Amino acid sequence: MLVSEIFMSIQGESSYAGLPCIFVRLAGCNLGCRWCDTPYARVPDEAAEFSVDAVLKEISRYGDCRLVEITGGEPLLQDEAKELARRLADMGRTVLIETNGSVPLAGLDGRAIKVVDVKCPSSGHAGSFLLENLSHISPEDEIKLVVADRGDYDWAKEFIEEVLRGRTEKVLIAPVKPDLNPGDLAAWILKDGLRVRLQLQLHSYIWPEERGR
Repeated sequence: MLVSEIFMSIQGESSYAGLPCIFVRLAGCNLGCRWCDTPYARVPDEAAEFSVDAVLKEISRYGDCRLVEITGGEPLLQDEAKELARRLADMGRTVLIETNGSVPLAGLDGRAIKVVDVKCPSSGHAGSFLLENLSHISPEDEIKLVVADRGDYDWAKEFIEEVLRGRTEKVLIAPVKPDLNPGDLAAWILKDGLRVRLQLQLHSYIWPEERGR
């Protein structure tokens, strides 16, 4: 598989935010979101080729950290990502897979926790979410919506209420930094009584603009 980087840091997003986590960032993406914060991972030019065994060996260098995230780019473009998730789960690791929702989730090990990013209009890829993926969302999986303005927020609210319809209660809404003031987003959520988690990227506040964090 083509790997952009492997590193250990504090998990900055999802319901696991704040926990030590090993990240396996795969290279290559089928989307080009306007506010992408890892553009270097979208193309495989600087990626290194690893076998699944080699990735597991690299992960072992970080000791007994139990939380591992497979991310990208878009990790599910590479079939080996599913094997990696399965083998990590067999080892007793908690596995997160961050995916952009435009690639089928079928065939992914059920023990892996999917963090599915549903693209709002400001990303430039509204409508990229595959509706067939709804059947693969479990209560343990998470839906993330990144919003840049009020239009994105209203779109996200409609998706949650009309499309997601309670398939999981783990719904995250994150503001695009610095486009949207988190206080404004918090006010909208509170006014509407929306049952979501406001998410800020912890790593971007601890290590601004620092790659591998």
